Amino acid sequence: MSSAVEGIVDIVDTQDKQLQDGDVLNGNIDGMLGEEEGSTFVKDGRIIRKAKRIGKGLAQLKGRRSSEDKEHENVDGNTNNTTAVRVAPPFSKNSRKSRSAKGRGLPKKGGAGGKGVWGAPGSELIGSVAVSDTRDPNYDSDSQGEYVVEKITPELTEAELVTTVTPILQEYLEHGDTNEVADLLRDLNIGSNKHRIMEMAVSLALDRHDPQRELTSRLISDLYGQLLTRDEMMEGFHTLLTNLPDLSLDTPDAPSLVAMFLARAIADDCLPPKFITSFKGKVESEQVSAALEKASTMLGMNHGMARLDNVWGEGGGNRPVKYLTRRMRLLLEEYINSGDVTEAIQCLKELDVPHFHHELVYEAVVMAIEKSKSRVIDLMVNLLRTLYTTNIATPDEFSKGMKRVFDDMPDICLDVPAAYSLLEQLGGQLYQHGCFPEALYKEMPARGRKRFVSEGDGGKVKT
Repeated sequence: MSSAVEGIVDIVDTQDKQLQDGDVLNGNIDGMLGEEEGSTFVKDGRIIRKAKRIGKGLAQLKGRRSSEDKEHENVDGNTNNTTAVRVAPPFSKNSRKSRSAKGRGLPKKGGAGGKGVWGAPGSELIGSVAVSDTRDPNYDSDSQGEYVVEKITPELTEAELVTTVTPILQEYLEHGDTNEVADLLRDLNIGSNKHRIMEMAVSLALDRHDPQRELTSRLISDLYGQLLTRDEMMEGFHTLLTNLPDLSLDTPDAPSLVAMFLARAIADDCLPPKFITSFKGKVESEQVSAALEKASTMLGMNHGMARLDNVWGEGGGNRPVKYLTRRMRLLLEEYINSGDVTEAIQCLKELDVPHFHHELVYEAVVMAIEKSKSRVIDLMVNLLRTLYTTNIATPDEFSKGMKRVFDDMPDICLDVPAAYSLLEQLGGQLYQHGCFPEALYKEMPARGRKRFVSEGDGGKVKT
C-alpha cells in the first residue's frame, strides 16, 4: 500500500519538474500521457504504476499538439516531436462558457433564456407578436388584423319557402324565362326542401291553362340537373301523389293532369320509368291509382315518348296567326247564331291569347259591317261592351282593334258602300254605353259628301 502511494507521489513530482524544466517541449509528456490509464512503465530504472485519474489538467493536455511545432526527424534517425500545450483554465461552477470548448462564450438565447427572464435586452421596443391562441393570456382580439364577416343566410322555413317561391313561379308563367327562375332560386337557402319547388310548380299549374302547364313542364326539365337532383325530383312527385286527394277537391281533373305531368317528366328523363312500377300494390287512393294508370298508358302508346313532347298542345303564343284568326271568326259566327255571350267569352279564354284580343275586336266590327243587319250590330255591340267592361279586352287592345278598322275603311267601303254609316251607328252605341273612349270616338272617320257643279243648272252647286 505504501509503495503505491510513493509511486503516485513520484509521478506528480516528475510531472511538475518536467513542466518547469521544459520537458513538455522535449516530448516527455507524450510518453507519459500516451499510455492508458492504470498502465505500468519503467522510468530511470524504476517501475512506476500509473494511477487512474491523474488530474484534470493533465487529462485535457492529452492528445493536444500543434502541427506548426512539429520538427523533422533527427540525423540519427530518431523522431523529435515538439508539442505546444495550451493549458485550459479551470472552470467555475456557475461558468456560462461551453464545457466542450466550443462557441463564443455568450449567454444562451442572447440573454433571453432561462427561468424568470423577461426577454432579450431591447425586446420591449419591438412590436408584440399577435397571439392567435384564445387561451393565451396575451391574446388580444384587436391585434388579429381585419375581420372578414361572412354572410350566412339561414335556411328557409316551410312558411317562408311558400311565401318566397310562389311569386317567383307566378312571374315565370308570365315571362317564361327558366334561367331567371334558376338564378333566383339559387340565391335562396332552400336546403332540404328543394323537392317542394317542383310540387309547388305543378300545384300552381293545375289552376291554369295548357300553355302555362307546358311552361311548367319545361321548367321542371330545365331545373333538373341544375338545381334539382333525381332523388329530389322523385321525392317531389311522391309528395304530389300523396296530396292528390286534397288537390282533387279544388281541381276535379287533378289526377289526369298530374298523370300528364308525370308522363312528361319521364319522357324528359327527369324520372326513371320504374317510378310508376314502384307504386304497384302499394296505393290505396283511387285518385292516385287513376293517375298512375293513365301515366302508364300514355308511356305505353306507340311513339309515346315523341307524342308526350306535345302533351299540352301548342301554346297560344306559338300558334300561327292564320290559325288564331280562323278560330276567332268561327267563334263570332257561332255567337251570331246562338247569341250566348258567356259561351263566346269562354271560347276566347280557351285560346289563351290575351295579346291578340285586338284581332277579335277588329273581326267583330268588320263582320257587323259586312252583315249589314241591325241584329248583328246589336249582338256585336253587346259582345264588345262585355269584353271592355270585364277587362278581358284591355283598353289598349280595344283601341288597337278599332284603329285597324279605321285604317281599312277605304278597302271595306269597296265591298260595302254603306260601311261608314254602319261604323258610325256601331260606334255611337258603344259610345253611349261608355265603352268607347272619347278621344278614340273623335278619331272615327266619316265619309265626306261630294259636291259637284252640273252644266245645266247654271252653276248651282248640288250636294
